[in-house]
Amino acid sequence: MDESKRRAVRFLEKEIKTYMALSLFLSKKGIRGHVRVGERTVLISPAFYKDRMKEAKNLVYELRKPN
Repeated sequence: MDESKRRAVRFLEKEIKTYMALSLFLSKKGIRGHVRVGERTVLISPAFYKDRMKEAKNLVYELRKPN
């Protein structure tokens, strides 16, 4: 794995940890975050971060595969 892929994997691993923490926080507190995206407001829930974790894990898997 070259240096650019290693950096991407490290970044994604940090993102996964962040998503796990946010998902856990939102699920334990029963909090729902509202985020403004453009002209609409979007509800952020634990499921949102769980989906992001799955995407990031898939990217890490793809980056780690040998060419």
